[in-house]
Formats: sequence, structure tokens, C-alpha cells
Amino acid sequence: MKKNIMIVDDELDILVSLKTVLEKNDFEVTMVANGKDCLKEIENGYKGVVLIDLMMPDMDGWDTINEIVNSGYINDVTISVLTGKGTKDFQKMSMLGSYIMDYLTKPIDINVLIKSLERSIKLFNSKNPL
Repeated sequence: MKKNIMIVDDELDILVSLKTVLEKNDFEVTMVANGKDCLKEIENGYKGVVLIDLMMPDMDGWDTINEIVNSGYINDVTISVLTGKGTKDFQKMSMLGSYIMDYLTKPIDINVLIKSLERSIKLFNSKNPL
């Protein structure tokens, strides 16, 4: 079973920390620092779970998720949110929430994150058999 995770976060320390922990747990990790680079990776063939921060400059996580959906890439990915924003934006959740597998807040217990990502991987692989 492939365990592809793309981490989308504008904070380098978050990217590096998560990459280190996830690779130790047998995930294949792609790191990008913004929504535009996330979209480029998907356009270039990335398939798997996208773990995305909501608060990023230029193109935030909501805009990125919206673009994934509108561009027809939602079948290529399963989306989970990891954000420092504890309060959910109910208007955006009402529009895009059905495309989000999990909504996690920082700081996060690594065991909770890994269990969430394992569920997301299973969902992705069930939608996209080899």
C-alpha cells in the first residue's frame, strides 16, 4: 500500500518536523510551502493525501482546496487539514467540508496525526485501487 502524503505549509519548521516523523512511520513525503506549488504537484501527477494548512499567504488552504475541486483533481487526492486555526469557518466548511477527510489543529499529538493519516490513506487507496 502506497502511503503518499503531501504536506502544504508555509512554515519550514513544520514541514521539516512532520516530514521527519512521517518518514519514520513509512510515509512517502512531498513538501510544498504554498497552495500554488501544491496544485503544480497534483498537475504533475501527485496522487495521495494532501495535509494542508489553512493560513498561508497568497493562496490560503481554502483557496487551494477550492481549486483542487474546481480543477477536477479531487479524485486524485484525499484532503486533511492541519491548522493553527482552532475555530472552523462554518461558511467555508459548508462549501468545502465534504471534500475534507479530517480537520486537525496545531499543536497536534503525533499519534493522533498518524492515525488520521492512516485512515486517509485507506480512503484514498479504496477510491484508487492499483
